[in-house]
Amino acid sequence: MGILSIILQVLLGLGFLMFGIMKFGSKQMVDEFGRYGYPGGFRIFTGLVEVIAAVLVISGIWNDKLATWGGLLIVGTMLGAIFTHIKVKDSVNKMMMPIILLILGLIVLLINFGSLLSAD
Repeated sequence: MGILSIILQVLLGLGFLMFGIMKFGSKQMVDEFGRYGYPGGFRIFTGLVEVIAAVLVISGIWNDKLATWGGLLIVGTMLGAIFTHIKVKDSVNKMMMPIILLILGLIVLLINFGSLLSAD
């Protein structure tokens, strides 16, 4: 694994860890999920998925398969976030962070995807 991939996974993992933890009680996240029309339980579920994705991506520095699964979770979560912003008719500015994280998650997924096909 290259140094660029390691840096990307650490940054993506730390970002997702931060955003995931915020989902558990940040007033801003409580208000945003209310604005989206989602129940509090879905906010907690989303936070849990983001924390798991962060742990997988960071652990993926040592195990490519974990990075692949973490990248897949990030891609799925960010697609959901983008569709949510479209649903509530947010401006493109509000979608920029999910779009960037989607792209970074795709890069991690693609870099490590071959590990799912290997026999080890």
